[in-house]
Amino acid sequence: MAVSQRLEFRQTQSLVMTPQLQQAIKLLQLSNLELSAYVEQELERNPLLEQEEPGTDKFDQAADGAEGFDGQPAIRTEETTRDTAALTASDTLPRESEAPLDSDYENVYDDDRSGGWSEPGGSGRGNADFDGEGFSLEERLSEQTTLRNHLVGQLQLAVSDPAVRLIGLHLIDMLDEAGYLRGDLDALATQLGCRPADIEATLKIVQGFDPAGLFARDLRECLALQLADRNRLDPAMAALLDNLDLLAGRELGKLKRICGIDDEDLAEMIAEIKALDPKPGLAFDAPAAETLIPDIMLRSMADGGWQIELNSDTLPRVLVNRQYHAALSKRSRDKADKEFLTDCLQSANWLVRALHQRATTILKVATEIVRQQDAFFRKGVAHLRPLTLREVAEAIEMHESTVSRVTTNKYMTTPRGIYELKYFFTAAIAGTSGDSVSAEAVRHRIRGLIEAESPSAVLSDDTLVELLRRDGVDIARRTVAKYREALRIPSSVQRRRDKAVHL
Repeated sequence: MAVSQRLEFRQTQSLVMTPQLQQAIKLLQLSNLELSAYVEQELERNPLLEQEEPGTDKFDQAADGAEGFDGQPAIRTEETTRDTAALTASDTLPRESEAPLDSDYENVYDDDRSGGWSEPGGSGRGNADFDGEGFSLEERLSEQTTLRNHLVGQLQLAVSDPAVRLIGLHLIDMLDEAGYLRGDLDALATQLGCRPADIEATLKIVQGFDPAGLFARDLRECLALQLADRNRLDPAMAALLDNLDLLAGRELGKLKRICGIDDEDLAEMIAEIKALDPKPGLAFDAPAAETLIPDIMLRSMADGGWQIELNSDTLPRVLVNRQYHAALSKRSRDKADKEFLTDCLQSANWLVRALHQRATTILKVATEIVRQQDAFFRKGVAHLRPLTLREVAEAIEMHESTVSRVTTNKYMTTPRGIYELKYFFTAAIAGTSGDSVSAEAVRHRIRGLIEAESPSAVLSDDTLVELLRRDGVDIARRTVAKYREALRIPSSVQRRRDKAVHL
């Protein structure tokens, strides 16, 4: 076969991801706080970028020589002097129901899904108030007592012997975060050059420190220390602690025979054990609760519509200072300096456009979610409808991957609490009448049925299937079991045993 050379032309199409396009995609995935951190880095690198707080004269007079993005996209509902406005969803989201928004806020996050509580007036994630009220300055700045400092203070008061204090300090340092003693006491005696009996004697002293239960080597000893502190460690209780495995397995008949007690006594003893703290050390060194700041705000309007806007308090306000660029350009004589200024101006202009596009895209996605889930916001989780990323993408004429990025790590505060945008996308379960039902609504219904069950008539998974089918939900038994386990609800056998002893 002869080898020859020839010229050949081919025409192909390919998508090239430029660095700016890649960065714009990255901005979509960032939350408002993450976006602010990114803009801070850009401000440090680019001298033509400025960030101003709302209400400053410099920003309000940006038209004199600066162009910028102040947090809201140019989607206008009224004439404004700046390129900023909130998207008023009442113009695009007509009322679908005359039913008023009920005041029964439902806690829909008991299954540990992303989001928060939604009790009205309460603190935490679900506080839907927009007035900025929160903890006082004293509460924010108060310093929490650490477990070590708490115990060292007690050691200094209880022990005067320097040798015993030294042993006590080592024992304190051997505690884990839950308050359990981890390590070999014989090795500690060798390290300190003392007798093991001295270690044990000091251990008895520190085990009497507050809170009771610290310095235990296992769960049984932790519970025993707390019961002894309450003067409730009698022989029957000690026998119960020696057989915690039977208690975990709900083998109540064996426990009654071993402890020599009746049903009433056993129920009281179990109630006492449940009142104890298996990890007393966790009362200290608690990590500071992180405040969940929403990216989007949803408000109910007087005419029954919805108002949707970005949280401007957490959005950066960015300016491109063209006056400064013009002044520097006149003074620059070096070619490298001019190229640097040109690059800075292009980068600054791109950032402003990217921030505007990001805000517009987020509002489009959020508006469509509210349109699709209008019944949920008005009536509760039972009316959450199945929704996919594809449905939203097709409605707003965007790619599904774009919608996925927009809904990642974004939260919306609503009259029912704060929810991650991902929460509103749930799988569909077929209904007996042909209509589909949201999986989240089914989980909510399962929880409600179990909470309302009678102790004498505990609902099995098969019974739950029948009740759900009467409500129009065609669901398999294994699916009910999966949802029940996801909600951390015990089986019917376990619930029947618990209620039999009034747990």
